[in-house]
Amino acid sequence: MKPIEIEKVQQLLEGFINKDVYIHLETTNGAYAGHFNKANKVGAYIRNAKINFSQAKIIGDGHSYRAGLKTEMGWVYAEGLTDWTIHKDHQLLMAGHDHEGRLTVALHISETPLG
Repeated sequence: MKPIEIEKVQQLLEGFINKDVYIHLETTNGAYAGHFNKANKVGAYIRNAKINFSQAKIIGDGHSYRAGLKTEMGWVYAEGLTDWTIHKDHQLLMAGHDHEGRLTVALHISETPLG
């Protein structure tokens, strides 16, 4: 993965607009991130949710980014993203890592179901 390049990622996000896509969205300070306060573990996980979005936007300050996808019923977003890559078959994978490289958030978008 490499640091987010906002113009490139924005262009890739826009390539998924008005298409049925599958997303994986995960945020954690639990299983992958035992370094956080153990008394306050939180996390969210959704895989192969089929959505269609009409608008996509990535914003940030050069260190941490938020990607939002506007669906018919509302928004899906991931905050704290730091890195991205194109994963097999034009899948966009974005992730957030802390200063020690540990995963904190992931957003994966694909036109085919994720394995």
